[in-house]
Amino acid sequence: MKQYYFKAGIILFFAAMLLFPKQVFTGASNGLLLWFNSVLPTLLPFMIVSNLLIQTHAVNWIVRITGPALRHIFQTSDYGSFAVVTGFLCGYPMGSKVTTDLLREGHIDLPEAKYLLSFCNNASPVFIISYIILQNLSNEKLLAPGLVILMGSPILASFLFRLCIPGLRLKKIKNKKQQNSFAGGAVPSENLMDTCIMSAFEMITKVGGYIILFSILLSIAQMVNIPNDLFRFLLLPSLEITNGISFLCASVFSEPVKFFLSMICASFGGWCAAAQTRCMIARTGLSIKPYIAQKLITAMVTSLLCLFYLYFIY
Repeated sequence: MKQYYFKAGIILFFAAMLLFPKQVFTGASNGLLLWFNSVLPTLLPFMIVSNLLIQTHAVNWIVRITGPALRHIFQTSDYGSFAVVTGFLCGYPMGSKVTTDLLREGHIDLPEAKYLLSFCNNASPVFIISYIILQNLSNEKLLAPGLVILMGSPILASFLFRLCIPGLRLKKIKNKKQQNSFAGGAVPSENLMDTCIMSAFEMITKVGGYIILFSILLSIAQMVNIPNDLFRFLLLPSLEITNGISFLCASVFSEPVKFFLSMICASFGGWCAAAQTRCMIARTGLSIKPYIAQKLITAMVTSLLCLFYLYFIY
């Protein structure tokens, strides 16, 4: 039954593309430009360097610094702290990629990977500041509250998520790499750079494909004339948050409403980011369904923090 609906959805999407070529072109152009101008130069260098750090074990030096600082806050291993840092600073979907890489290399176990995935895949501070606050909301006064809310909500949610994952335990850093069923063979040193670069290009190309497809879907869906604000201003923008937030901020809503809806979309990450995450965690034992549920819970926490700010401080 699940495959039946999936196939039916693909056929409907293909039919819509044939019926609305102008919207397909517009959506594909927006998605491609977004990927080429923003995502590619932002994420690709981090993907290459994170691959090198993990493959060469240079990450050991980093986690000896970040581990003690973050271990007791988030109840992660020292290696897990590297996923926390990249997930909070580098943006979607770097948190899921680094978590998966650490799992495959045997630095963390499956329960910890599930825990890290629940709160370490977030919008980057650069995206929050430059794109959401300055470019779309155009209000520097919202910089501090926007950062605090979007960085603080996954931290608060992590205290709940750690209670729901069986087998999670605090671990010390180990000089000798742990082995698990996902650990692969050693990469020959002479091919290390080429392997890391090609792996990063494969991932960033997949990310681009998802961005283009969801941008097309958003462009077509905006034509649907449904007089329902929940559909138009929450469900539609959640398809792909970069174009979705721009759509929200161009609406006739007041600034507080735009801020509230933009924060929720950025916290959830959008269905495009969920599809990218599903691509990153493939064949690791991690599941996308708990991740989506956890992101929805995080978005609820974000909404409560936003309401508190708008009602008592704004």
